[in-house]
Amino acid sequence: MQGTIKSYDAQSHTGSLLTDDRTEIAIDDRSLEDPSILLLRIGQRVRFELESTTDVVVARSLHLVTM
Repeated sequence: MQGTIKSYDAQSHTGSLLTDDRTEIAIDDRSLEDPSILLLRIGQRVRFELESTTDVVVARSLHLVTM
């Protein structure tokens, strides 16, 4: 899937993204598996997988989408 970063806190490594159909997905400290990603900016396009936890859907395996 792909989406756009809605919010991101670099200190806690948490935030959210919006899918193309405007569904909000959580980002947590395990979402960024690529060590080359140091910061996510609002509006950046990302590719990701979904993981359902007991109470929320979380993005996993985030990768930046390059044009």
